[in-house]
Amino acid sequence: MKSSLDKKCLRWGITALLVICGSICFYYLLFHTENLWAGIRTILNIAMPIIDGFVLAYLLSPVLNHIERKFLHPAASRLMHTPIQELSSKVKKKLRKLSIVITLLFVLLLLYGFFSILIPQLINSVRSIVLQLPSYLENLNDWIDGLLAVFEKNPEWETAANALLLRYSGRLENWVTTNLIPQANSLLRMISSGLIGSLIGVANAVWNLLIGFIISIYLLDGKENFAGQGKKIVYSLFETDTANVFISNARFIHKTFIGFISGKIVDSIIIGIICYFGTSLMGTPYSILISVIIGVTNVIPFFGPYMGAIPSAILILMVNPMQCLYFIIFILVLQQFDGNILGPKILGNSTGLNSFWVIFSIILFGGMFGVIGMVIGVPVFAVIYAGIKAITNRRLEEKQLPVSTYEYRRVHKIEPNGTLVKYENKPERDVGKEKAEGEETPKDDEHDPLGFGDSWLLRKRKNKK
Repeated sequence: MKSSLDKKCLRWGITALLVICGSICFYYLLFHTENLWAGIRTILNIAMPIIDGFVLAYLLSPVLNHIERKFLHPAASRLMHTPIQELSSKVKKKLRKLSIVITLLFVLLLLYGFFSILIPQLINSVRSIVLQLPSYLENLNDWIDGLLAVFEKNPEWETAANALLLRYSGRLENWVTTNLIPQANSLLRMISSGLIGSLIGVANAVWNLLIGFIISIYLLDGKENFAGQGKKIVYSLFETDTANVFISNARFIHKTFIGFISGKIVDSIIIGIICYFGTSLMGTPYSILISVIIGVTNVIPFFGPYMGAIPSAILILMVNPMQCLYFIIFILVLQQFDGNILGPKILGNSTGLNSFWVIFSIILFGGMFGVIGMVIGVPVFAVIYAGIKAITNRRLEEKQLPVSTYEYRRVHKIEPNGTLVKYENKPERDVGKEKAEGEETPKDDEHDPLGFGDSWLLRKRKNKK
């Protein structure tokens, strides 16, 4: 009796201690948020080489797997007259090291070829812009002269413009002397100090990237062991069924991320190449520089093409306004081709999101994390969307209700027995019934860990019908 009482008191004491510790942590989080974020930023800065290593290893892993499975393992199997499944672990370790070397050489050669073509063209483009700047200014002056000529032909316009100048010239002069000049001086000081800080930041980022590159080699060499250790931890912490669901969801997250990012990179490279050939045929100035801008910004979904087209169009406008018009038309056609033909062929429906959620995720994550957030926002939100959808479908199945969104379009209420009562004063529409709000065709549960597609309950009801 005394022993059970002591255990009960111990449990109450531990509970009280945890409540007190939680209250202290909550108070600290509430009133010392800046210190918390400063600590998080310090930890991230220290761990940045490791983070870079994980990112590089994650991006290089598909290339490594392809080289191993399509080339090295079949070649070793033929040379040793042994099935691939029966290759010894020693041979596989040697093949892994060879595949890492080939992967790194392949990536380095790609980067070298890219920059060896890009950098000279960028230097020539910048040099040409600097040398032709007087002609650009002359074109601007001619445009202003043409505008003044229009005013001379319309005396009433000239009178109105002079009245506006006389009215606001004093205010403009006052604003220049009191606001613009002091702010320009402070801006110049900020730029000078910011340049030094930017150079230091670039040097630090390059150093972290080099260390991360070395770390990625070790991660690629032992990626199966690291994955096995992670699974072992998950199975030790959770029940077997929960751990299976967790690992299945992790596979889905990996498939969504790697499918979207790798597909978007390939899509952007193809768009950049097509843009180069198209602008070269049209005689567009700075075709290589513009194609690089279009290809790089195309990695950002939806808004990326426009972000790259605007500065490119301004650059072409300074040289030839008609070429700028041709370029804008060409980019509109190219983006239609990318959005309706090339992108779906490469990416497929890797995210399962419709256009609204794509825009929503880009704006949300771009506002929080900048350009990186715009790139990864779509796959991150796709995972969140799939998780919410899975939870919703599971709760509906528990209530023996349909999970298809289409079934709830015209629902007025649901009876206690689960019958869906719909509005009768509006005709039923069949448009989009098969793909209502991103609904996909039914899939097997083992390939659908987060609830995409119809549930077993809905399939059973369809079969009865």
